[in-house]
Amino acid sequence: MKQIQGTSYNINDDIIGRITFGKNIFSRSNEILVSNNVNKPAFGYSATITSNKSVVDNSKPYCIVDNTDSFHEGDVVVVNNQGEVIFVYEISSNHNAIMATERCNHRCIMCPQPPNVQEKDKTPFNLKLISLFDKETEEIGITGGEPTLIGDNFFVLIKHIQKELPKTAISILSNGVRFADKEFAMKLAKCHHHDLQIDIPLFSDIADEHNRIVGAKTFYKTIQGLYNLALFRQRIGLRIVVHKQTYKRLPQFADFIYHNFPFVSQVAFMQMETTGLAKENFDELWIDPYDYNNELREAVLLLADRGMKPYIYNAQLCVLPEDIRCYAQQSISDWKDIYLSECDGCLLKGQCAGFFASNKEHHSKHIKKVEHISNDISC
Repeated sequence: MKQIQGTSYNINDDIIGRITFGKNIFSRSNEILVSNNVNKPAFGYSATITSNKSVVDNSKPYCIVDNTDSFHEGDVVVVNNQGEVIFVYEISSNHNAIMATERCNHRCIMCPQPPNVQEKDKTPFNLKLISLFDKETEEIGITGGEPTLIGDNFFVLIKHIQKELPKTAISILSNGVRFADKEFAMKLAKCHHHDLQIDIPLFSDIADEHNRIVGAKTFYKTIQGLYNLALFRQRIGLRIVVHKQTYKRLPQFADFIYHNFPFVSQVAFMQMETTGLAKENFDELWIDPYDYNNELREAVLLLADRGMKPYIYNAQLCVLPEDIRCYAQQSISDWKDIYLSECDGCLLKGQCAGFFASNKEHHSKHIKKVEHISNDISC
């Protein structure tokens, strides 16, 4: 998440609030005022954020930052006593998500966010967070860790989104293991959400290979979870992170998916983010994405030719073969998406996913500026 470092005053516990520049004169208690023109913390707001270093302390909570250019009316932030301002919702972003828990029952060798075994229940915080979101928010993710580990609170979150944001789509990222329990899968169906998709990672058509990558013997539970979700007519996507240990069997894996999961709405092949456990296991995992283009192309076209919907996430268009560029998506969250100097002047830059900031030093050697487009890249 994007964050700004400042200096906090009179803040003991974390304060969560919706950013305002003073447009709303009512219901201030859930809002944090951002203003460079105040000489003391404003009355009625949960906190004040300012770049004015000469603020007079009146015992109300406030935070001084270097500048306020990063704030927008409607953003939601957490301000803590260390002076960190953490953006937990950005009104201009299409990649907002709720962290249901940092716990996980897998330990994937390429996980960008290693699990936290001990944490306090995030549900009360998340319920308040949802209530602060803009009502016109198009989509919200529910992620983790493994979000189903919070048990029935998982459905509490979904129902609260339905109540507070009735027009908002929900995208859930789960390893699918919990849905091997048919009753749990049925509870998701009984939420009757109008626009919900659950995306489940699967890393091989060979059980032992998948289990080794996720660090748990759960391949068949994940498979059963997929079938249970399909039984209750839930919309499902599959995610495959491509790295040195998964790329060779991509064509066979795609064929396996076609024959065993014809009900999935999409299949996403994802370039790896080199942070967290992926950074620790870098030598075992890293391969230049250019070097698996043949396998990726065969897998993508196999699914597309058979009427399924393949996508490519986190990939750079200049590296991909031209005939599969149309399947690439701008999938990297805004706050960690960058471009390199090599991208300056590239004709494809506006359509390209760019790079994870963590991948700045680890990317394909074949990045280049595209100055001529021979084919339309739309599918």
